[in-house]
Amino acid sequence: MTPPLFTIVIPTRNEAETIQEMVTCCLRLTPQVWVVDSLSKDGTPELAAVAGARVIPVTAMGKGAAIRAVIPLLETELVLFMDADGSHDVADIPKLLAPLIAGQADHVQASRLTGGSSELHGSFQEFFRLAGSAFITACINKRFRVTISDSQNGFRAMRVAILKDLNLQEEITTIEQEMVIKTLHKGYRLAEIPSHEHARIFGVSKIKLSHVWLRYGYVLIRDLFLPGHS
Repeated sequence: MTPPLFTIVIPTRNEAETIQEMVTCCLRLTPQVWVVDSLSKDGTPELAAVAGARVIPVTAMGKGAAIRAVIPLLETELVLFMDADGSHDVADIPKLLAPLIAGQADHVQASRLTGGSSELHGSFQEFFRLAGSAFITACINKRFRVTISDSQNGFRAMRVAILKDLNLQEEITTIEQEMVIKTLHKGYRLAEIPSHEHARIFGVSKIKLSHVWLRYGYVLIRDLFLPGHS
């Protein structure tokens, strides 16, 4: 039997309303679907296991902590990360993997700027999220002379060997821009594909800008200008 080419990793915290459907859809593409759960209290890990996912519990809070915890366990050649809230389109997974499989890229991210978003509009909170994301992306483009459009989307695929070489440190969603910047610093090939971001099916975003904006700024400066810090 041919081993699976890629693993899908879904970080979760209290996503019981959507996790079973996400796992079921992902299992149609690969038997390697991992749910990395950070202290859910609503039955998310149990529902994910029933749906057929491998559940990996982590005691640290934060998306970055969940991603970092799973990196040493990965054994497939490729890995794909996506959110559990239904905002990422499972149908776009083959498009994310295609440049990796073709040997054209080492890290492929989905862009909401070219694919459109049903979430990033309609409120001041979303306006500031979009403005902050655009600023960070512009700084990355200027620093590395690239033309990416979205550095913050959690929907991305990578070669596992390269992921393990990045020495990621972030505990929260800042890990996504850290992945992008370190990929470019190390000379790996970064590509982008358009993908529409749907409105989350249930609940509201757990990101509170007032709690994290300083961290985003610090990580941007640290990783852009102090690559030897790690």
